[in-house]
Amino acid sequence: MNSVIIAVSIMVLLTLVRVNIVIALIVGAIIGGLTGGLSLNETIEAFNGGLGNGATIALSYVMLGTFAVAISKSGITDLLSNMIIKKVNMQESTFHVLYLKYLILTLILLAAISSQNLVPVHIAFIPILIPPLLHSMAKLELDRRAVACAITFGLVATYMFLPVGFGGIFLNEILLKNLVENGVKASSEQLPIAMAIPVLGMFLGLLIAIFFTYRKKRHYDFKKILELETKKKEINPFFIFIAALSVLTALGLQLYTNSIILGSLAGFLIFILAGVVKADQTQDFFTKGIKMMGMIGFIMIAANGFANVINSTGSVQTLVSSVVEIIGDNRSLAVLLMLVVGLFITMGIGSSFSTIPIIATIYVPLCLQLNFSPMAIICIVGTAAALGDAGSPASDSTLGPTSGLNVDGQHDHIWDTVVPTFLHYNIPLIFFGWFAAVYIF
Repeated sequence: MNSVIIAVSIMVLLTLVRVNIVIALIVGAIIGGLTGGLSLNETIEAFNGGLGNGATIALSYVMLGTFAVAISKSGITDLLSNMIIKKVNMQESTFHVLYLKYLILTLILLAAISSQNLVPVHIAFIPILIPPLLHSMAKLELDRRAVACAITFGLVATYMFLPVGFGGIFLNEILLKNLVENGVKASSEQLPIAMAIPVLGMFLGLLIAIFFTYRKKRHYDFKKILELETKKKEINPFFIFIAALSVLTALGLQLYTNSIILGSLAGFLIFILAGVVKADQTQDFFTKGIKMMGMIGFIMIAANGFANVINSTGSVQTLVSSVVEIIGDNRSLAVLLMLVVGLFITMGIGSSFSTIPIIATIYVPLCLQLNFSPMAIICIVGTAAALGDAGSPASDSTLGPTSGLNVDGQHDHIWDTVVPTFLHYNIPLIFFGWFAAVYIF
């Protein structure tokens, strides 16, 4: 069996039995390297060689967590939270409760969509927006699994369909570029149309998650939530102004320099200079920032080591090539296998953006040989790359939601984020992507 399949399967199985994801990544990488023909020393060397690629991401998330703690200190997030809590306390009917539940879900979904284009901060909004809302969610007994599905949909479906912000990078700079370089006569106007049907599948998955799978009430321990909340503080208009200035400065610097670290640091310094955060409190804030976002940083570091081992074995290319041999002239089977292989590759690498260059060099010639249209090829390669981003234990599209929803320890990363998003998004993506490529385009 191919070492990519072995490594990813072991990693997923270990996480499903609640083994820590970092340990699961290390064990999966070692077994994947050994079964892929590397010696133990070569496997460890490859793993260590990939760790550095995740260092910038890890530090970015820690600084982001520190900045989020400072924003919370200012009280700006309490404005939104207090407004919702007042409405929750005024609940008089089942309809009112449902209205508030879906209002919260809609606001979170819009925030996730906007984080990819309108305000391209990716998962940076999650530790700022979600923790203050946990109190209201608990009073409404809103199932956090539905919230996780809403956030992940906004993070993934948006870049698959809208060619602006991160979507512009995914669709135009990576997908289109690799397709054209490999001989597909495609244009940027075709991309959203070709990806619309797979995204429709994800949207149906979202509706099923919200209105069917996780529609029932779920109880959460209020004591654990209240332990996170400081005593009720007065809203200081000056602090609110400083918080707004800090967020705008951080956002502007991040967009200008493409650095979360610099943006978060600048925003945090504004809080210090304005007196919202005392200089002697910075150690405490940094510690809380590590507690909030540090785990996601360690996971991303380990994920980069895992991906480097898989790439070093050469088994990714072997896996794709073996699929080509199986397919023959069967177009229907070709699409299905290409999508499934894309799922394994993306779950192993943890990035749909990085998957496209790997699969395009072999998928495109195969698709041309089987006389697929340019629209069908866009759909196949784009969907195969996006598969696994939702539902991968090591993807920031799942780690991000968990970082906000699990601050009180009541939201399991694997069973409350990874499994729900995998089931509700990857299965529809495979079916709708396959149907679109075979029967529509």
